[in-house]
Amino acid sequence: MNYPILTSISLLLCSNVFMTFAWYAHLKELGHKPWLIAALVSWGIALFEYLLQVPANRIGYTVLSIGQLKIIQEIITLSVFVPFSVFYMREPLKLDYLWAGLCLMAAVYFMFREKL
Repeated sequence: MNYPILTSISLLLCSNVFMTFAWYAHLKELGHKPWLIAALVSWGIALFEYLLQVPANRIGYTVLSIGQLKIIQEIITLSVFVPFSVFYMREPLKLDYLWAGLCLMAAVYFMFREKL
């Protein structure tokens, strides 16, 4: 078992939850507030994202390339964003999410094909 990769993925998953809320939850929750308030609240949430994301990338970089880390990040981002969009923001589930996921699967193949 490759613990640095699992640790990195776990931390990136958690950081993405904070990132997604920091980037988009203000649209639903603070839409009636001035943008500066929304920006400050988002910035506060993003602090927790960075407290997880920085060690995740440092740990992951011990066994992965920067390109591999980026592709993992994008897959996690989409994996967190789609449920957030559907369940929290009440946006409809779109077939475009599937197409984006398939494109990311192709990206994973190209970034990791040396290890396959």
